[in-house]
Amino acid sequence: MLLRLLATASACIFFSTLAFGQTPPTEPLTLDAAFARALSANPTIAAARYRHAIDLANVSVAGERPNPEAHAEIEKETPKQSFGLALPVELGNKRGRRVAVAQATLLVGEAELARTIVDIRTQVRRGYFTRVVADARLALLEDLRLLASRARDAAQARFDVGSAPELELRQAQLALAQAENEATAAQGTALAARIALNALLGLPPDAPVTLASGLDYAAVLAPSAALARAQQANADLAVLDRQIAEQQAKIALARTLRTPDITPDFTFTHDSQPEFTYGWRVAAAAVIPIFTTHRAQLAVEQATLAQFNAQRTALLARITGEVTAASTVADAQRVAYLRYRDEILPLALDVERMAEDSYRLGQTGITALLQALQASRDMRLRSLQTAQDFQDALSELERVIGAPIP
Repeated sequence: MLLRLLATASACIFFSTLAFGQTPPTEPLTLDAAFARALSANPTIAAARYRHAIDLANVSVAGERPNPEAHAEIEKETPKQSFGLALPVELGNKRGRRVAVAQATLLVGEAELARTIVDIRTQVRRGYFTRVVADARLALLEDLRLLASRARDAAQARFDVGSAPELELRQAQLALAQAENEATAAQGTALAARIALNALLGLPPDAPVTLASGLDYAAVLAPSAALARAQQANADLAVLDRQIAEQQAKIALARTLRTPDITPDFTFTHDSQPEFTYGWRVAAAAVIPIFTTHRAQLAVEQATLAQFNAQRTALLARITGEVTAASTVADAQRVAYLRYRDEILPLALDVERMAEDSYRLGQTGITALLQALQASRDMRLRSLQTAQDFQDALSELERVIGAPIP
């Protein structure tokens, strides 16, 4: 009955989650809202939550007691009938130890669910800003296409009045064709980024979702703060700590298995003439631990605990190095992105505007204009790549920390 109720409740939660996930948001989606939606609608998280119901049911299974055994005998010799009942009795608190192991396993499952959530959160952060950058790149290439179109029109006008050779017109047309080709490729990249993010958020691939958080939505933790955050809340460390606690409970259970159980037996007898009509018999049975002492099982559990402890030490050392390195890289990428945003891009836009004005006024040729447009294009695309690298570095920092970062 308990399993049936748990299965029904889990199914209701799962299908309600699917229904929620299929409803696109009507408001622009911030990064925090994307995290919240993934927590509620991501299929991987929804599947991972099923383990809780399984582990909870296993706690009830571990708490079950042995069933009594009834036996009846009809014999030719006296007493001719006997009816008895045997009840196995577990000694050494075996039932309590089993329950403790099941409860520890339940906590391991919760820690692994938290780790899955952190993994999905990292994917959502990466997918969110991948789409932001893809949309920005598409908008940039559309602007460059319009700029190339204006340059073509200016070259056409100068060619029509005879102030520019046909070569300049052909060069402008070639630049426009290249810009249109790059814009078309950027449309496919932006569409792929939208589909990937929608999948993480549990939405249909073609769901129209507007993103609200820009590339400036970011914060970098100092290496010391990031390391403290990882040591305090790392999901992998939490899973190992829970597994160590589970293994300690298994060791305690293995020790109790070395205590033999007894099985008392009470039997009612009948028809043993001429001695008696009704009688009784009391007996007890116990396993003698001669060949199987469970010492080997205890050694296995202790060796496994030693392995978990060694893995935790190694994981902590790896986290220390990875978090420090990732934090350093993220800070360097942030500085590079801010320099592009505040210094390089404004200069590139000024050069672009001045080159276009100079060509329209006949002060320079088409070659200088196209070179300026190409340089501006490269700078603006490089700035977007720097922004993408910065957000990827933040995603990597969150992954190695193993816990959410601001």
